Amino acid sequence: MGHSLLCMMGFFLLSTVICGNAEDNTTHSQDADKSEEEQPTSAPPKPTVTLQPSWTQICRGETVTVRCGGEEAQWTYEWRRDQVNISETSSEYRISRATESDSGGYSCRGRRGSSWTEWSDVTTLTVLSPPKITVFLQSSWTQIYSLVINSSETVIVRCEIQGGEGAQWTYEWRRDQVNISETSSEYRINRVTESDSGGYSCRGRRGSSWTEWSDNITLTVLSPPKLTVTLQPSMTQIYSGVIYSGETVTVRCEIQGGEGAQWTYEWRPDKLNTPPTSNNYRSITVTESVRGAYSCRGRRGSFYTEWSKSITLTVSSPPKPTVTLQPSWTQIYSGETVTVRCEIQGGEGAQWTYEWRPDKLNTPPTSNNYRIITVTESDSGGYSCRGRRGSFNTQWSKSITLTVSSPPKPTVFLQPSWTQIYRGETVTVRCQIQGGEGAQWTYEWRQGQKNIRETSNEYRIISATESDSGGYRCGGRRSSSWTEWSDITTLTVLSPPKPTVTLQSSRTQIYSGDRVTVRCEIQGVERAQWTYEWRRGQSSIHPTSNVYTITVTESDGGGYSCRGRRSSSWTEWSDITTLRVTVPIKPTVTLQPSWTQIYSGETVTVRCEIQGGEGAQWTYEWRAAKLNTRPTSNEYRITVTQSDSGGYSCRGRRDYSLTEWSETITLTVSYVHSAASLTVSPDRVQHFTSDSVSLTCEGNFTEWRVRKFSEDGRLYSDCRRMTGSTCNIKTSKSDTGVYWCESGSGEFSSAVNITVQNDGNVPILVSPVHPVTEGASVSLSCSLKRKKILSNVFFYHNDKLIQNDTRGELKISAVSKSDEGFYKCQSSGRESAQSWMSVKITGRSSSPVWLMVGLVCGVSLIIILLLLLYRCRQSKC
Repeated sequence: MGHSLLCMMGFFLLSTVICGNAEDNTTHSQDADKSEEEQPTSAPPKPTVTLQPSWTQICRGETVTVRCGGEEAQWTYEWRRDQVNISETSSEYRISRATESDSGGYSCRGRRGSSWTEWSDVTTLTVLSPPKITVFLQSSWTQIYSLVINSSETVIVRCEIQGGEGAQWTYEWRRDQVNISETSSEYRINRVTESDSGGYSCRGRRGSSWTEWSDNITLTVLSPPKLTVTLQPSMTQIYSGVIYSGETVTVRCEIQGGEGAQWTYEWRPDKLNTPPTSNNYRSITVTESVRGAYSCRGRRGSFYTEWSKSITLTVSSPPKPTVTLQPSWTQIYSGETVTVRCEIQGGEGAQWTYEWRPDKLNTPPTSNNYRIITVTESDSGGYSCRGRRGSFNTQWSKSITLTVSSPPKPTVFLQPSWTQIYRGETVTVRCQIQGGEGAQWTYEWRQGQKNIRETSNEYRIISATESDSGGYRCGGRRSSSWTEWSDITTLTVLSPPKPTVTLQSSRTQIYSGDRVTVRCEIQGVERAQWTYEWRRGQSSIHPTSNVYTITVTESDGGGYSCRGRRSSSWTEWSDITTLRVTVPIKPTVTLQPSWTQIYSGETVTVRCEIQGGEGAQWTYEWRAAKLNTRPTSNEYRITVTQSDSGGYSCRGRRDYSLTEWSETITLTVSYVHSAASLTVSPDRVQHFTSDSVSLTCEGNFTEWRVRKFSEDGRLYSDCRRMTGSTCNIKTSKSDTGVYWCESGSGEFSSAVNITVQNDGNVPILVSPVHPVTEGASVSLSCSLKRKKILSNVFFYHNDKLIQNDTRGELKISAVSKSDEGFYKCQSSGRESAQSWMSVKITGRSSSPVWLMVGLVCGVSLIIILLLLLYRCRQSKC
């Protein structure tokens, strides 16, 4: 395909040249002739291919630039590798990371305009695999033992690159994967230490190309070999008179770890160094003068080991023999076998004969052991011995006393020591032989008259049953000697008692937060060490003692049962005792009188009532807009002022028990004939965050301020954004509170509640801010932040569902006092907060002025009626 394309391109260029020449011949023949005379022609120069760097052999991964040289003109280039075109048009062809596929003959040619040079001569580039690199260890020794080099010796580690000879290499070294700062082909260690131990590897770099890391060669540097001096024979004590004049002992120097090396040896004392020898031993003729300390060292070339530790040769008097018993019991029982042995410490290997006292043991008198196969009480007594070698006798040993008696009577005891245990428990029955400690006894057991298959001194009953009750006794045997039977110890296995659960509390009715003690009692063996397990219902609870005290919550109610464990034995579960926890009923706040709108100066009693909590010792906590004191009783009486407006709620406390907070009841305090009023826009109690709400003070005054009681009972005196008589609020959660207007002369408006909802996905109730006049109509609706009108809404009055249909609002055509209370709405499963709607009674809310007008009108009406009656009588009607 490539050759066909080149042929087509050549044909096209040739046609263009021919056609062009024909046209020139027809139109410019004279100019052509003149051009041939004036402009001599020459062929383009033949390019040359060069390499940079100039290596014709490179390693895989190296970088090389193939360059096409020619005259400096505006050339474009064509490249070939082994007659295959390369897509490169510049004068340089750069091979960044060479591989074997880049090997081949490279040639190029240039074009300027329509003129081509001829192809250059071929320059061959060969890409080879990186040369093999090897690490060699070169030491000053011709023979290295398992690559073990003694410290203080010199070692050279050499890096050789096979096939890379003549190249300018730099080197990198590693010891155990850690780089070493060395760039030559040799790493020289003048005085090796143990820190030079490790695996050495290297690699080479030429230009930007690295060889692979060589295989590791391991160098192990040990401390100088350890020398030891030994004696042969291995006696450090040579006895006067035992080794005769002319006998010899050999002192030997041994170098551990230096085997195979050509060592010479030096000795101390110096008299052994005449002259230093390659033999590692010296023979010494034993006399009194040879006593002393002997040590040696080795030399290899100019290297010396340290001096060995000294071995001391002492010539002294022979030791005194010792008599031992085997077995080593000093108390032997009739019928047993015992061996009396004579031991000479330090005289091992010598040819001794032995003599015994009493004399009856001396037949025959040559052995160091005297074996009594069946002892009797007549064998009791003291035994001693001495040794003889040639004509030399040791001293007599100290006497050892052998006492032979009848075997003692065993005793049976229990562990634990209870003679009464419960079914399922574990007990160990133990047989003890006084005075027989350390002896190798085997044992025989009986329960009643029945044999038990147990030969140790303990019989373990892992999970006792009633069948394990009975009298236990034992006997012991050592060698061929038997004790008599022990006395009987009786064990009784009982059924575990059933526990009982009791509740202890100072109160007959338990509320959440009260403290109750739960107790598990097990009648029976009072001294038993029980641990306990508890359940509430079928669920395990954690206490392990028989008593625990809890501050109860509603979840602690239920049936409690327990069981006990002693060792591995469990009782059965107790009967269930039920703990009933009463949740304190939510309190209710009431007003006496029950008006929620009153006027300044009137007296009202706020009362907290807990249904079902009568007789309990309650203290009370209050939350209110304003409380000068914090009452702890269930009611308090106030003569109201404007600042007493707001919500009131309470809760009760008994010990650790707290009720919920009651619902809030709102108290609105107004002035009679107040000349100030407050309007809210939009006219509703509940708002979303970021809503724009305007509170406008109205009345014949020039100075206004809007005041607020927040949810936490704080009083705020000024509006943050007051414009004239209007306070503008961009609502946030902190704007929830009770608001009213106050003029500069001290006039107050009625107070209103405003609440702010954080969650835009939860609806709010749209209800009027001010009390609704009895007989008036009112509409309540439900709204979301992004959807103002909702359908299929549920409406609740004092938590009671009052409307559930497709209508989106609740309409009350003529409100009455019975319509007063808390309202809330629900849409799509989400429920709004509740708001209080007050109903104002028309008759009671009349002012004293209107009362006076009524009285005047009444009196006038009576006068008019009397005048009409008088006139009627005059006219005789």
